[in-house]
Amino acid sequence: FDEFNRIDAEVLSVIAQQILCIQNAIKERRTVFEFEGTKLPIIWTCNCFITMNPGYAGRAELPDNLKALFRTVAMMVPDYAMIAEIKLYAYGYEDSRSLAQKIVTTYTLCSEQLSSQKHYDYGMRAVFAVLVRAGSLKRQQPNQNESILMLQSVNDVNLAKFLDFDVPLYEGITKDLFPGVVLPKPDYSLMVDKLTAHLEAGHCQAHPYFIEKIIQFYECHLVRHSVMLVGLPYSGKTTALGTLQKALTELANLGSMHAGCIVHQARLNPKSVPAKDLYGCFDDISHEWTDGIVAVLFREFARNQTEERKWLVFDGPVDAVWIENMNTVMDENKKLCLNSGEIIAMSANMRTIIEPMDVEVASPATISRNGMVYFEPHLMGFQHLVDKSLKGALPPQMDDDDKKFLAGMVNFVLTPLVKFVVEKCKMVSPTQEQNLVQSFLI
Repeated sequence: FDEFNRIDAEVLSVIAQQILCIQNAIKERRTVFEFEGTKLPIIWTCNCFITMNPGYAGRAELPDNLKALFRTVAMMVPDYAMIAEIKLYAYGYEDSRSLAQKIVTTYTLCSEQLSSQKHYDYGMRAVFAVLVRAGSLKRQQPNQNESILMLQSVNDVNLAKFLDFDVPLYEGITKDLFPGVVLPKPDYSLMVDKLTAHLEAGHCQAHPYFIEKIIQFYECHLVRHSVMLVGLPYSGKTTALGTLQKALTELANLGSMHAGCIVHQARLNPKSVPAKDLYGCFDDISHEWTDGIVAVLFREFARNQTEERKWLVFDGPVDAVWIENMNTVMDENKKLCLNSGEIIAMSANMRTIIEPMDVEVASPATISRNGMVYFEPHLMGFQHLVDKSLKGALPPQMDDDDKKFLAGMVNFVLTPLVKFVVEKCKMVSPTQEQNLVQSFLI
């Protein structure tokens, strides 16, 4: 039984009695025993194994009567280099030992030299994601230099999650470990053109940083089946997803990309509904099962066996109450397990995408299961908000001269005002620059 201590404490006590009943029957060498009023045959070699992550929200402490029935086994940290070496040999790499050591050294140096952020993860799952990406690239480019493929894999998995001031340090580490390796730039010109066209159609600005983040998300979601877009409000997470969906779908319809690039997106806020309505619950009186919102959407996407992409987007804060139930979806199992006993497997082109402001209350188990793309609104400033309003929100009666005069006035006044508020005033409730600007524009 995986994640055993996520079961409620009251239920755990009942389970303890049931396991004790089975163990006593084995001790007494019975061939048939009574279990919960039913006579069952028993095999003496049967056993029960559990795994658990103790010590954070959403987990219960095992009752003493249950602890007494199990023998604890301490787990050791695996040898990442050996695992990586074997996996790389399996993927067809010849220089596996050296490359495996470089992956492990990269993560060791990153953990020592880069800033400590809640969403950074350098564990086994991060190593495994790099290996999966390396295997995928090797199949696509079997004759390419292996160092180039490995550096590309490490960048694809990690670069998107680093904060702006950590990127130069990370690039320094990879240059030291892969000296002289220059990565060929992938050609995303068609996608960038479509992204720019769709942004301009919505009066948004195709900021270079924003385009870069969209492409990083695209690369990340090819590697990981569960991705988190983390960033403060006004960083453009929802706009990035919507724009990429339109661009991929249009390119697929035009035949420029594979037909499977058509994207279907279902979006919900997991904190806007009670937990029982999210996944489903049994009725207190009739004990009938009622599906929740996630169960319905997940099943609908899972049944759709076409090659088209399906994105299930959770747009809202992450907390241990609802996100822990997604652990089996986000890890290698790729299955949604409901309280009704139903297990729904993800289809190959499904992705779960989570859009939180931060991951302060997310457990290490959740963070390690997700690919991370970090958006920083301060790197885009607030001018794009002003330009969007001046392009799309002005009344049609205004002619070009009026619009030009208004734009000049706004740009003349706005920057000094925001600077004064941020530097000279004491805000009762801290507010982002973008929020101040948006309040002014409305």
